[in-house]
Amino acid sequence: MSETLTAAAIDAPDEAQVAFDELYRESRDDVFAYVAGMLRDRGAAEDITMQAFERAYRRRRTFNPKRGSRRGWLFGIARNAALDEIRRRRRHTVLAAEPEDAEAAHAAEDAAETSLRRSAVRAAMERLSSRDRELIALKYFAGLSNAEIATVVGISESNAGTKLHRVIEKLREECDEG
Repeated sequence: MSETLTAAAIDAPDEAQVAFDELYRESRDDVFAYVAGMLRDRGAAEDITMQAFERAYRRRRTFNPKRGSRRGWLFGIARNAALDEIRRRRRHTVLAAEPEDAEAAHAAEDAAETSLRRSAVRAAMERLSSRDRELIALKYFAGLSNAEIATVVGISESNAGTKLHRVIEKLREECDEG
């Protein structure tokens, strides 16, 4: 006896679900790196990353492509979740100069020059404003394009590019002075 099993059409994932699944696979590591850079706490970053994806999942059907990319939308949600955590802590949280990198920590013992450069960049990053550090984190830790950064922070794409250029120049100057 041969039976054919069929699933009800109700069980098939809708377009919003499929798009969200793809967004999750493409962005989870970048969102974590960005949030870890903001919070400087891996455990909290894991929780906030999960929270950001949970919020995005609940709102997945409200995404409007006219307002920007899905990735930019997601990073906006992650940014708000991280800022909520910072406010909840009620203390000043300094953005990390870089996400934790276990391999780099081991390599630092063997590479004094790399260690000195990282220290200079870290010190220079701490002298930047929190807004400037956030732009660096979005560009280099999360890997967002200028258009996506603009969506996340609520400015125009050209303004994002200009601000990012100025921040990088400021960072270079700080590194040279330090």
